[in-house]
Amino acid sequence: MITIGGDGAFRGGIELYQAGGIPLVGIPASIDNDIAGTEDTIGFDTAVNTALCAIQKIRDTASSHERIFIIEVMGRERGFIALAVGLACGAEIILVPEIKYNLTKISRQLEEGRKSGKKSSIIVMAEGAGTAYAIAHQIKDVTGYETRVSVVGYIQRGGSPTARSVNLANLFGHQAVKVLMRTKVAKMVGWERGRVVVLSLDYSAKHRKEIDKNLYRLAHILAI
Repeated sequence: MITIGGDGAFRGGIELYQAGGIPLVGIPASIDNDIAGTEDTIGFDTAVNTALCAIQKIRDTASSHERIFIIEVMGRERGFIALAVGLACGAEIILVPEIKYNLTKISRQLEEGRKSGKKSSIIVMAEGAGTAYAIAHQIKDVTGYETRVSVVGYIQRGGSPTARSVNLANLFGHQAVKVLMRTKVAKMVGWERGRVVVLSLDYSAKHRKEIDKNLYRLAHILAI
């Protein structure tokens, strides 16, 4: 059996294997990219590019109207999409559930940006990092700047896949079949350091994939 999905699909696969001993391989497919044991998942790149395209359009409005825009992307518990999109679009602020933030400090950063000549700012936040509309009100109360919210929403979960997502699916599918031909246990495939790897299926349940804080710091440096 091959199970394709995220954490829930993998946990279900583990239970199936434990109950019936069915040879099984898990293929990581989740726009959240939160599965331990793989640097990338099928659908993540597609979701990131969908959100990035939307933000690039919103930045035009932010610039012309000289406003702050808070753009909410998916990620109830993890901020992988927000970090990747925020870094790619040059967001001034990125908010993710894994890293605590201070709205007073953020408001000060936005004010410093205005003083340095910035007329607009983009804040990219994961949906689990707080309530976008409440944050917008707080920023406006502190700074006086017009602040708007745009929720990218479920369009991140659909549409035509990027070449990266398609090729990853091809590589994972091919490796999954090869694994099933030579093993009788439960495994998962993943992508690490530029190649497909094979791990025990319960690896993802025993480990938590951490967000790359070096990328988070880089995004902050580039936004200055």
